[in-house]
Amino acid sequence: MKQRFKLDWLILPLAGIAFVVILWAISSATWAKELPSPLKTWDKSKDYILKPFEKRGEMDQGILLFTWYSLVLVAKGYAIALLIGTPLGFLLGISKAFARTFDPIIQILRPVSPLAWLPLGLVLFLSAGKQASELGALFTIAICAMWPTVLNTAVGVRAVPQDYLNVAKVLKLSRSKTLFKILLPAALPYMFTGFRLSLGIAWLVIVAAEMLTGRPGVGGFLWQEYNSLIYEHIILCIVTIGVVGFILDRLMSVAEGRFKSA
Repeated sequence: MKQRFKLDWLILPLAGIAFVVILWAISSATWAKELPSPLKTWDKSKDYILKPFEKRGEMDQGILLFTWYSLVLVAKGYAIALLIGTPLGFLLGISKAFARTFDPIIQILRPVSPLAWLPLGLVLFLSAGKQASELGALFTIAICAMWPTVLNTAVGVRAVPQDYLNVAKVLKLSRSKTLFKILLPAALPYMFTGFRLSLGIAWLVIVAAEMLTGRPGVGGFLWQEYNSLIYEHIILCIVTIGVVGFILDRLMSVAEGRFKSA
């Protein structure tokens, strides 16, 4: 029986996708008349898919070219989030005084929507001129994406067994050696959970950032097509965002597995 179903990892997801497409087709033919059918969506969007890197204008490009612009911005913002969030998480986990001082501020800022952060980011970087929209978007991505890294890193550091720290004291390890030999390896699984969550949030925020700044990318293209009432392209953008988000999560999962096995 196991031999017969060894392709379950492929067949079952394809069956799920087929079910959603059928439900979509039925909905567009019955109660949601304005919703484009799968065939109509493909017919209207195929040039963006079959010519994924063609550039016809700033906001008229292949879907993979738009995706590339978005990914570059996400990578920059995500890197900033990790560079700030990881040390901050360690400080929260190590120092009770630091946690008591800044944890309330973090809990207040953490739920704030990207739509609220972006105008502040634009105001902060108004003096940058043409770069203001990119810097504002990076600020928004970084500040929204870093919270899972901060909190999970802090939890990981606090979860380090006291026995490990006692051994470090007995061996008279320096603070740097205690950090890299004990705290970091023990907290790494928690940190990777935060990294994965932060990456997902960074990819979500890019849509809002591009929509409000009008930058070329998947989010900017989606907003343009929404204003033009081209629903087929909106669906194309939604599918693209979902697929890319799934791929990013799988890549992070592979990276996490390699670090754990190293």
